[in-house]
Amino acid sequence: MRGSLLMAVSMASFSVNDAIAKFLTAQLHFSEVMMLRGLFASVMIGALALHQGAMRPLRVALTWPVSLRISGEIGGSALFLVAVSHLPLANVTAIIQSLPLVMTCGAVLILGEPVGWRRWLAIAAGFIGVLIIVRPGADGFSQFTLVALLSVGFYTMRDLVTKRIPAEIPTLFLTFLTIVAVTLAGAAFTVIHGDWTMPSWQLLGLIALAALLTLIGFQYLILALRVGEVSSVAPMRYSQMLYAMLLGYLVFGDVPDIAMVVGASIIVLSGVYTFHRERVRNRPLAADTTTTPADSVGQPRSACPHRASRR
Repeated sequence: MRGSLLMAVSMASFSVNDAIAKFLTAQLHFSEVMMLRGLFASVMIGALALHQGAMRPLRVALTWPVSLRISGEIGGSALFLVAVSHLPLANVTAIIQSLPLVMTCGAVLILGEPVGWRRWLAIAAGFIGVLIIVRPGADGFSQFTLVALLSVGFYTMRDLVTKRIPAEIPTLFLTFLTIVAVTLAGAAFTVIHGDWTMPSWQLLGLIALAALLTLIGFQYLILALRVGEVSSVAPMRYSQMLYAMLLGYLVFGDVPDIAMVVGASIIVLSGVYTFHRERVRNRPLAADTTTTPADSVGQPRSACPHRASRR
């Protein structure tokens, strides 16, 4: 229960951050938002990393898995900001919620992880839900839904390559490197765009709040995965859909249509079922690794790690 509550708070923090980002992109170019929010977040996370002794040499960023992860974060963040500036918050959030399904496909194709037919059916249903939201060829189709889908591809690359990063690199330092790189990318995009708008103190306050909420979201996410069983708390990540719908309605006046509600519901149900099948598949493995044979003279067997799903 505690892990589920922590996950719900984490998703609420991310949702408010996304709503602030959508509001800011109506006032500033997305690259400015990317740069300024990253600047505030870099200071906060850098201070935390220094406090916890997690800093490492910057040459770590030159290793191929870290570089690919950073590239995935840059592409995903930029495309997400572009999409959310033109689409309702709930629609973009629903498309992003397909990330665990795409991750499962990537784990099969790239990492060679086994997936049974039940989870393949759940994944297929989830992609049908995405198509219902995207509505290709329909009157309500927007090309920015393709931008949101492309951001999912970058986020998938980010998460898959994270498995290849050496365990001795602290997570906090990896987060710091990623945020700094996103900030520099936002600055480069701003220079290329060439249309700088000086933000007001109110906008700077919102940007700082968004950076703080990002930090809170990640910290509570880590706590949730540490306190509770991954397969139990991970489905709570879909509470972000409810937050996005509520914020979209209260802040921007967006009323979800039937297609969006149906598509999002299919994505959520298929994702929850996928997590359930993951839990069922891991249950015999966990039982096997925690059982010691009578003739093993008390020698413990190593526990089998569970695959965690991140935002």
